[in-house]
Amino acid sequence: MLRTVSRFTLPNKIKRVIPLSRHTECAYNNMKLAIHGAAGRMGQRVTALATEDPRFKVVAALESANHPLLGKDAGLIAGVGEIGVPLGVVGESDADVVIDFSVPAAAVAVIAHCVEFSRPVVVSTTGLEPEQQEYIRKAAKKIPIVWSPSMSTAVNVAMKLTAIAARVLRDLPTGVDVEIIEHHHRFKEDAPSGTALKFGQIIAAEMDINEHRHGRSGRPGLRPRDEICYHAVRAGDNPGEHTILFGMLGETLSIHVAASNRDCYAQGALLAAEWLAKKPPGLYGMNDVLGL
Repeated sequence: MLRTVSRFTLPNKIKRVIPLSRHTECAYNNMKLAIHGAAGRMGQRVTALATEDPRFKVVAALESANHPLLGKDAGLIAGVGEIGVPLGVVGESDADVVIDFSVPAAAVAVIAHCVEFSRPVVVSTTGLEPEQQEYIRKAAKKIPIVWSPSMSTAVNVAMKLTAIAARVLRDLPTGVDVEIIEHHHRFKEDAPSGTALKFGQIIAAEMDINEHRHGRSGRPGLRPRDEICYHAVRAGDNPGEHTILFGMLGETLSIHVAASNRDCYAQGALLAAEWLAKKPPGLYGMNDVLGL
């Protein structure tokens, strides 16, 4: 379904990078992966970790048709040495699962190919418009899809904790103020992050809050008790940091989760790919992968 310029057999690696989770069933030995967005920051890390893990075999590394690095070995791009897989464009291959870390329009395009050739896909791209999100939901009726705003294990556990906190605090007589502060690197194009918005959706559902505010300026007056406010910070090379603040009279509850590098997202995507193999068509999330 997905094809690069040529096909090679990868040597088995000895190093085991990601421990086998108790939540997954190992459906393959040397699972064949196609990585879409392979030249991007996240795609490079997925490529690097997958080639160093004996459970996986990268058979396709994919980018846009006008990418300047087309034809270059994906391992060299990822900084792990040659792996015999040149950077190519979407086409036919025998990948077991596709991992997408790209941009919204490209993500939709590769999902369409996955539907055509009945390939499972892990969708890690953020910033999707409502109509693109709806397309993913429709595609999941035909193929298995793991779709999550964050592939991080810690983030998804934090989401579970946030749901519990929101459920317990929703009827507090003195009220609860909810603020979501997220930090990301200067190169991130969407704001607030998809992860921050997901935290907000979880809280809104548990606390029956319909108002969402994005930042403040001027003299907005007293803070309403029925809103969730988001603050997006863009600075340096921060790979991702979220703070969920529940403010009460006399005390504060803060749920904080931060990535020290991008590997947590790459590891989560690989975990999701392994879990997704041989699943029936449907829309799954990291909660399903992690058994939360």
